[in-house]
Amino acid sequence: MLLQDESDSRMENMSRVGSSFVFLGILEMERYWIPCFLLAFVLYIIPTLLCCLMVYVIWVEESLHEPMYIFICNLLLNGVFLNTVILPQFIAGLISGSSTISFPGCITQILCVQTFGAVELFTFTAMAYDRYLAVGNPLRYSSIMTNVKTLTYINVIWALAFILVLVPVMMTANLNFCRVNINNVYCDNMSLVTLACGDSSANNIFGLVQVLLTFVVTLLIIVYCYSRTLVICLKTSRSSSLKAIHTLVSHIITFSIFLTTTLFVFLRYRLNGGNVSVTVHVLLSISGVLTSIIVNPIVYGLRTETLKIKLVHNLEKMQIFQTFSYR
Repeated sequence: MLLQDESDSRMENMSRVGSSFVFLGILEMERYWIPCFLLAFVLYIIPTLLCCLMVYVIWVEESLHEPMYIFICNLLLNGVFLNTVILPQFIAGLISGSSTISFPGCITQILCVQTFGAVELFTFTAMAYDRYLAVGNPLRYSSIMTNVKTLTYINVIWALAFILVLVPVMMTANLNFCRVNINNVYCDNMSLVTLACGDSSANNIFGLVQVLLTFVVTLLIIVYCYSRTLVICLKTSRSSSLKAIHTLVSHIITFSIFLTTTLFVFLRYRLNGGNVSVTVHVLLSISGVLTSIIVNPIVYGLRTETLKIKLVHNLEKMQIFQTFSYR
């Protein structure tokens, strides 16, 4: 225990001089760095390859050039974006034994993590509206929601997400910090705010109001669109309604998992840090950001029949199955 205190003190003094922050999560994992490294490597490589494969298939298959698949493609690329922001830095820290990150690097990582969350939420909202139009206006759908409009919506989603998260991140960047130990393995906004000197209530209030307003507005739109879509499905023919409901369930599953894991991230800020171990903080935060890149490709790859068929077809063309069968 004394050695740990001395280590924390040494790291804190070094970080003050170097304007760096210390990831306590990486320090906790140093003694188990090999299994942690292997797990992180697998969580990075496999989901990233799977997402990239699905994006490639959507890109090359003209029959998949539809709004729903373009939105799915955006979700997958957003997950790869987040995975690349967090896991390579974590893996490098485990290998090198370095648990520190510079202040500019930490702010950049916060900006990326927050942008991912906003893009994910806005994309789910756009997908709910897209399904509502597809089921509610099947004859006019192709003219209302074109691929060009879909790409425009995606550009707006990324721009709006970046603008929304830029303000609270800049507010955090202007704070003065008295502590440097982050109960995590990556930087996020509230983890940094809790290290600030003096009163940071303005950051807390602004961030809370912004997040609540964003969640309430988007959640109301999603609930309304899915509710209306479900009502319309129940009034149509059995075969058409089953197909629409099947697609609807896939969207609801992925959105519900994203919403639940995001609540885990918010929950950790309401916990008393003195009574909760660093491991619990790390598990809650990691579950909130890495679940999407694992769940999204699995759900859409298995439950979206057309996409699944095209995936298998392209894997056969690449002779993946033949290679394994020869072995």
